[in-house]
Amino acid sequence: MAIRTTENGSGRAGGGGRVTLRTIAQMTGLSLSTVSLSLRGGTTLKQETRDKVAEAAKALGYVPDRAGVRLRTGKTNVIALVLDGAEDSIDFARQMIQGIGHAIKGTRYHLTVIPEFERNISPDTVRYVLDNRTADGVIITHTAPRDRRVQMMIDADFPFVSHGRTEFFTPHPFHDFHSEVFASTAVERLASKGCKRAMLVVGDDTTTNHHNIVTAFHRATARTGLEPRIMTGMQYLPPTEMRRMAMELASEPDRPDGIICDSEMRTIALTGGLMEGGLRMGQDVHLIYKQTSGILPTLFPAVDSIREDVFAAGVELTNLLLRRIEGAEPETLQTLAEPQPQWRN
Repeated sequence: MAIRTTENGSGRAGGGGRVTLRTIAQMTGLSLSTVSLSLRGGTTLKQETRDKVAEAAKALGYVPDRAGVRLRTGKTNVIALVLDGAEDSIDFARQMIQGIGHAIKGTRYHLTVIPEFERNISPDTVRYVLDNRTADGVIITHTAPRDRRVQMMIDADFPFVSHGRTEFFTPHPFHDFHSEVFASTAVERLASKGCKRAMLVVGDDTTTNHHNIVTAFHRATARTGLEPRIMTGMQYLPPTEMRRMAMELASEPDRPDGIICDSEMRTIALTGGLMEGGLRMGQDVHLIYKQTSGILPTLFPAVDSIREDVFAAGVELTNLLLRRIEGAEPETLQTLAEPQPQWRN
């Protein structure tokens, strides 16, 4: 049977039929079973064979029959990302999705993104995935200490990984930004600059991340002798209102001379208000923010930040999930990303 490749790269059998495993086998000269095993990610095959099959499948435009795969194996070859709709971090969603896409490249898996725009950490999305088995595994973001989604998936023994820790006794896979190190490193940086009064501006007080940052902040200020102050619950405050609060803060006689902020969006509003209030950044007040994009350094090139590599987080979360799907024990799938200080003056 002759094989041709159309201009758009999709492969067709001589009669214009759908590309199948048999089509790829004929093109590569490999057996049908070898092609099938390779496309399922078979690690027992030589890398040369797997590359040959992958290149042929790509050239022919092969698309798996997912319904057939699910009937034969019970697998969907899909991982689902339940993406929190928070607007705290600039470019978070894009970098997370790119990281996951990079990690599943060359595997049999595809990604489904399920955005959640309400900030109440609803279990409905995860319940739907569990009830209908629309994915082989799930990645969730912005976890709560007693996250109902996590409990549901633990109870169902369903493969998942969370971007964030919880307080459950039963271990589960997670990858998290080491927020305790973020807070303590930032406090120590402010102390080294001669600051006396440190303020922490932190958002969603329903997450485990919030608890970890606040606890570490209190410990670090006690250790360094800085006077602590916390402004919390900022996730519900519009940027205009936060800017106004920062202007008022600038005129206070006992205002903080050092500020730590866990969000780029809040940092923009804070900095704008402080500057409009007459303060000079890096002189009258020092600010350190959690950086998740390359945008703020272009706006405020002299302001210190501590970076979280969100792309790398997406890669790590995916690798942990794939290992969990293959049967790795949850307690072996728990990692932390160390903060990356970006001192600029």
